[in-house]
Amino acid sequence: MAKISIGADHAGYKLKEFIKNYLISKGHEVTDRGTNGEASVDYPDYAHPVADDIESGRSESGVLICGSANGISMAANKHQGIRAAICWLPEIAELARLHNNANIISLPARFISEETAKECVDRFFNTAFEGGRHANRVNKISCS
Repeated sequence: MAKISIGADHAGYKLKEFIKNYLISKGHEVTDRGTNGEASVDYPDYAHPVADDIESGRSESGVLICGSANGISMAANKHQGIRAAICWLPEIAELARLHNNANIISLPARFISEETAKECVDRFFNTAFEGGRHANRVNKISCS
């Protein structure tokens, strides 16, 4: 199974706990980078450790969660080796992996049910990058 790093701000805390436990039940090794409650926090403080885990190889991929998934994705995508994709439907999660080789799935806690989040995570982690014509495009994403 995969090594996955997970993080969320206060708006995503409950969904993070649900997804973390779901991933563990599926046999994944999960590193929880916080937050650990619903007190207001700053999403970059959780996006950067998850992104660092992936860039360093400590984790293969990640899950990030905030209210809209926008802020936490923006912070993670500042890292050169990160491709965080906002997903709210299983089909989008599949395409994020299949066509964009995303290595972080970002979930909008305020706009997604636990069941749909679980379906998105399943689709994300069960889809391989297609490569081919998409590889050239993905290779152009990084600015370095």
